[in-house]
Amino acid sequence: MDISRLPAEARARRRTEIREFLRSRRSRLTPADVGMPAGGGRRTPGLRREEVAVLAGVGVSWYTWLEQGREINVSAEVLDAVARVLRLDPAEREHLYLLAGLNPPRTPPADRRVPPELQRVIDGWLPRPAYVIDRHWNLVAFNRAAHVVCGFGRDDHNCLVTFFTSARNRISVTEWEDAARAIVGQFRADAARYPDDPWFGRLAGDLCAASPEFADIWARHDIGSAAQGVKPLRHPEAGELIFEYATLALPDLPGHRLLLYTPVPDSGTEERMAALLAVQEPVAG
Repeated sequence: MDISRLPAEARARRRTEIREFLRSRRSRLTPADVGMPAGGGRRTPGLRREEVAVLAGVGVSWYTWLEQGREINVSAEVLDAVARVLRLDPAEREHLYLLAGLNPPRTPPADRRVPPELQRVIDGWLPRPAYVIDRHWNLVAFNRAAHVVCGFGRDDHNCLVTFFTSARNRISVTEWEDAARAIVGQFRADAARYPDDPWFGRLAGDLCAASPEFADIWARHDIGSAAQGVKPLRHPEAGELIFEYATLALPDLPGHRLLLYTPVPDSGTEERMAALLAVQEPVAG
């Protein structure tokens, strides 16, 4: 991001924001927190600018200019040093990068486990389907309703692969062709967010070889994004089920998304789901 090209008013807001942000981060630390003697003559609590500069290994003038929001050259290495001294958490570090006009570094993908608290949320969403996917669309966690309605099982690993290779999925998804175009557009948009991750290209190549339908849609380069919408399904026992869905980001699991399904009112879906879950066995572990 080239800060110099921002309108004057936006540059002024940015200067104010970075000044107040860095001052507030300095004020919450004491010299003792960073292993320095307290000294005397402190008019305000927290670390001084000079102390932050010394600990980060940068010039006092440069750090002062950074805190004043001047248009100076900054690097990721120097910002990381400042973030380390100020003990910024990942969200604060990202905020500092953005204020300084740099793209935040990509957070490494979290592993494919969810904390117990999130699993309880997913299970507590019953009798409505809920599941979690990671940035690669791998299925990380799901509840019994998602197993019953979406057909998820312990052997299902990737939602995109399942969509294009599962015979049950082809039958159950109403207007499959439209849904296929939408899901591929979303996947391509996700792939563009991680240009340094070769996994997306490998999966797309594998699916192009395995599914002519995917290969045809992928070649169109359509882009899509759907954080919420309506998803009609056909269940072999319950008939038509119509859900509204919402997709929620999980900040503590970078790249992961929680998908929550809610029966459309007056569609009969709520009652059919309750009946299905009453007779379906839990997923085998």
